Amino acid sequence: MSDVDPTLEDDEPVEPPTVEELLDLLEVSYSERDEFLDLARRTQAEFENYRKRAATQAVDDLVRATAGMVEQLLPVLDACDSALAHGAQEVEPISTALMQALEKQGLVRLEPMGEEFDPKCHEAVMHEPSFEEDDETTVVTDVMRPGYMWKGHVVRPAMVKVRG
Repeated sequence: MSDVDPTLEDDEPVEPPTVEELLDLLEVSYSERDEFLDLARRTQAEFENYRKRAATQAVDDLVRATAGMVEQLLPVLDACDSALAHGAQEVEPISTALMQALEKQGLVRLEPMGEEFDPKCHEAVMHEPSFEEDDETTVVTDVMRPGYMWKGHVVRPAMVKVRG
């Protein structure tokens, strides 16, 4: 069997397409090109968005993981504070070095004495009434346990006594 198109006869000349047919083919080609170009641009934009989301998520995961590590160190800081409060001054260099190292990495100690109560950063465990009638603000009057923020996120709220 031959690979020749049976509709073509060897004797008959093939007519070239008309200008209108060529213009129609060209219009179809332009249309297909525009569709593929649009698809390529959308795919590229979706990939860029995915790449940015993945990078942001990786940073968030790292911050969350290190926050967990810092959270595990908070009892050590509390023990150092307690030892210092009971007069064990030999703990001070270790406590100071640990706190400075953590502060360099993004830890912030929350000691809100005299500040307005903020439920995002403070945990009120005691309350005393305000004797001033026009005072509508709730103020921290004592800090029982300091709170900590890690890179802008509260790791542990400060345990406080409030008035108001």
